[in-house]
Amino acid sequence: MAARFTPLEALTLDPAQVDVVREVGAGRRGTVPANVVTWLAHPELARRAAHLGELVRYETSLPPRLSELAILVVARHWHCAYEWAVHAGEAARAGVPDAVIEAIGRGATPALGADDQIVASVARQLLATGRLDDECHDAALAALGDRGLTDLVAVVGYYTLVAFSLNARQVPTPAGAPLLPPL
Repeated sequence: MAARFTPLEALTLDPAQVDVVREVGAGRRGTVPANVVTWLAHPELARRAAHLGELVRYETSLPPRLSELAILVVARHWHCAYEWAVHAGEAARAGVPDAVIEAIGRGATPALGADDQIVASVARQLLATGRLDDECHDAALAALGDRGLTDLVAVVGYYTLVAFSLNARQVPTPAGAPLLPPL
């Protein structure tokens, strides 16, 4: 069976792909993440999804700690080792305690503060059912506001797309990165 993922440096790119790589690499990330590489077969999809990713990662009303917490819940839910490898470190740098990161990685429900609990509950309900019950919705709205809830739903949805893309292409985790524990 052939490898499903070819790293960027090993690809032969057409001019449209080169433009996307140049544009994404010059963006806020300063690099072309593996998920964007998985989308290069459709350069315009890669461009637009990369821009959405930059928006959802860096320009929401959510503090980075809450965004990264939600991303970890997504990575664990979809068993996305690459997403976990990148975002476990990002979560720690954003202030998510190591014990919380470890518990989410094991599939456990860690003890969380109020806002963190709301974010984790929203992410888990969306991932499990595609919906929010009234209690979860109302708690998130009260804690995060309408924009915050909208941003959180976008984070969960975007990183689900990322997880699907990385998993479908079996993108290997970066060397030395945190490993997603098996369940």
